[in-house]
Amino acid sequence: MNSIMTYTWIGFTVFLSAMFILGLVSAKKTKNIRDFAIGSGLGPYVLGLSFSATYLSAATFLGYPGWSYDWGLSNLWLFLAIIGGGPIGVIMVAKKARKLNQQQQSLSLPDWLGDFYNSDILRVGSGIILLFNVFYIAGQFVAGARIFEYLLDIPYTMGLVAIAVIVVFYVFAGGALADIYTDAVQAVMMAFGGIAIFISGIVLFWQGSITNTFLGITENLASQNKNLVKIFNPESTHFHSFITVLGAIMIQWAFASAPHLFNKILGLKDEKDLGKMIITYILASFFSLVVLFGGFYSRRVLGDTVVTSDVALIDYVVWAFPAIFVAIFGVVILAAAMSTTDGLFVSIATVFSNDIFLKVLIKRKMIRVGKQKAERIAFWISRITVPVTGLFAFFLVIRPPAYMGDIMWIGISGVAAGTMGPILYAIYGKQKAPARAAEASMFAGLLSYLTLSFGGFIQSTMLAGSVATVIGIMTIAILAYILKPSAQPGYNEQ
Repeated sequence: MNSIMTYTWIGFTVFLSAMFILGLVSAKKTKNIRDFAIGSGLGPYVLGLSFSATYLSAATFLGYPGWSYDWGLSNLWLFLAIIGGGPIGVIMVAKKARKLNQQQQSLSLPDWLGDFYNSDILRVGSGIILLFNVFYIAGQFVAGARIFEYLLDIPYTMGLVAIAVIVVFYVFAGGALADIYTDAVQAVMMAFGGIAIFISGIVLFWQGSITNTFLGITENLASQNKNLVKIFNPESTHFHSFITVLGAIMIQWAFASAPHLFNKILGLKDEKDLGKMIITYILASFFSLVVLFGGFYSRRVLGDTVVTSDVALIDYVVWAFPAIFVAIFGVVILAAAMSTTDGLFVSIATVFSNDIFLKVLIKRKMIRVGKQKAERIAFWISRITVPVTGLFAFFLVIRPPAYMGDIMWIGISGVAAGTMGPILYAIYGKQKAPARAAEASMFAGLLSYLTLSFGGFIQSTMLAGSVATVIGIMTIAILAYILKPSAQPGYNEQ
């Protein structure tokens, strides 16, 4: 066993032990379905860190630097999209959505939409759309499996089993409380990891000044492939034109209202702390995202010799750092994978337990049981959903994809296309749109995305999701005008 493997085993053991303890503590505090779903009553700094960790995922440390390695400087558009589009999305949605929820007391995005529009079709439909997030979970499983495979010499399939079991266990135990508290720890680790990678390239490739250092890196990339230093790289799937870049920015904007992120907003204890939460999220995300430069560094050092771009950053870390840091970085990536999957598991579990079982089957008296018994059943439905979802995600990537970043964007784009129209109109519409307009928006957005992406009309999943999201937004705006809903006094002041 080499030194990297030894340190990695030690690091994983310490990290997983800490997550195990946090999971058990959270399990004791998780008494009902509301605790499991949103872990309500939490502070802005913990939630801001949790939001950042969940937003970024393992793709930030494997998939996205892999894009930098393959596509060069054009991948910096992704940095702009995430740092620009994401916060704008949060600012536009968070405060008003939370204010509306003070009356509704909803536990999830489908619950919020169903309650607002008084539509079980929207509640169940948007809940089913959330199942697209299984692709996102699968992408994170790939990241965890790659780390086990690369640093611990564990076969990919065995690593896939390991990461699935680890995440399923502590989400099963603690729900949103385990998710949020562990995410806060993981966000700090990710930020330090990103800073360390960024600074390493400046130190190792230093040429008298920061400007000259990055100029030297750029010249090296250009000598390998001139497309690597173009503003729009024609070889890039997502950044080969202004339109595709615009699509990336827009889908990041829409992603900020994704269900597993939306839950964090609903869980904030005091509305006055929303600004602190957003600032914490932006700072943590910025420091994590500078890890994208690691892909450029890897290309500078290793040329085009990396077998799989998803592990290009790990190859650079092994080349540049001592064994103990390689192990720590492996733990950071594992933390990033776990920080996103746990939130996704919670949001999907809440769909079946609260949005469908309690709010439809029980409320509509399709199943007749007492309130306390219904709550207990819902609580266990939420937990049972977690391993079932994990198993499905496992089989999606039992054969590793070419780019882990691409498979997760299937989920993000599908959810955004089907939900952004009803969300935005609920928040900004001067009159409350009829339920039928919101339902039509959901179906129009989703079907557009399936047609554009899976039909092969648009290669970039980000752009396909953005176009479909616009279609969904236009659908509800047009139908709300045509159907002429009755004005509700004071509605636009909510």
